[in-house]
Amino acid sequence: MAESDSGEKTEEPTGKKLSEARKKGQIARSKDLGTMFVLVGSAIALMMTGSSLVSSLSLIMKRLFNLTREEVMDINKLFNIISDALYSLAVPIGWMFFIIMVAAFVGNIILGGLNFSVEAMAPKASKLSPIAGFKRMFGVKAWVELIKSLLKFFVVFFCAYLLLVTLFDQILSLSIEAIPLNFAHAVELLLWMFLALSLSLIIIVAVDAPYQKWDHIRQLKMTKQEVKDELKNSEGSPENKGRIRRTQYEISQRRQMAEVPESDVVITNPTHYSIAIKYDTESGGAPRVIAKGIDEMAIHIRTIAKEHGVEILTSPALARSLYYTADVNEEIPEELYAAVAQVLAFVYQLAEFKKGKASRPVPLAKNLPIPDDYKY
Repeated sequence: MAESDSGEKTEEPTGKKLSEARKKGQIARSKDLGTMFVLVGSAIALMMTGSSLVSSLSLIMKRLFNLTREEVMDINKLFNIISDALYSLAVPIGWMFFIIMVAAFVGNIILGGLNFSVEAMAPKASKLSPIAGFKRMFGVKAWVELIKSLLKFFVVFFCAYLLLVTLFDQILSLSIEAIPLNFAHAVELLLWMFLALSLSLIIIVAVDAPYQKWDHIRQLKMTKQEVKDELKNSEGSPENKGRIRRTQYEISQRRQMAEVPESDVVITNPTHYSIAIKYDTESGGAPRVIAKGIDEMAIHIRTIAKEHGVEILTSPALARSLYYTADVNEEIPEELYAAVAQVLAFVYQLAEFKKGKASRPVPLAKNLPIPDDYKY
């Protein structure tokens, strides 16, 4: 049962899977969205540059229809006239193509974003396969495209019918308007109808864009085993991670052992826990835990402390409390200041006693001031 389920692609694609797909050029794209932007951009461009374009064409026609014999026979003059004519057309045509190009660019990146893929441009044998082409002709995508085409036809047909019914009186009135006003009015009506028909594709886009996004994610879905394999490859195998953790632990142990001889006191359980404390009076901070451990590590700390003459004191409650509440190379919790202060005071007095500079200190209290929340 587990083997049969492993082949089902039920998991959402990971970030790595999506990134690899983008490199291959596999991104969500809606052709209808791009087409709509191009058509709407074309309509807007014609509305913005139409009058300038018509004026330029009108001036060109007047100029070319009034050429003199001398201008026609002189090739240099003729070329100059043609150059001036083309130059007058360059500005409106340039703006028109610029607006259309911007619309086409925005329409094609708005869904899947900007993406450049060398792999997508490489030729693929699968695209030339007749069998693969036959499957595409009768696949789910082909049926979806057919339904979209039929939907586009009916939407555009219905919108065109509504426009003709709505503007029917204005269209008929063109025949009784004076020339050239009727031409200008006719062009204006055509442009608005073109814009309205282009905007009608929003209905198609509202269906196609979410579908393309959903279909893109569906194609990239992964099996549970693929997710596990990717996680293993990205983070490393459990064996490697275990080896890394062991190495890190060993390095940490060696670093702690090197710090033990510098400690002021080692507080023990006395067998299971060992905590090495150092208090730097010059820094003005609180005492720090420079090494800690349990069982074998605790024995190792005590052995090094004995070898270097570091005082070892037994205080089971304080040792457990420090082990569970203070990390290595960090200051002890504020709640344990009083208990550790008594330990350090005893150690300093004992050191002075051993030097013959002070009397024997009072034995360390068995019940040190440890808050209930810090007792383990």
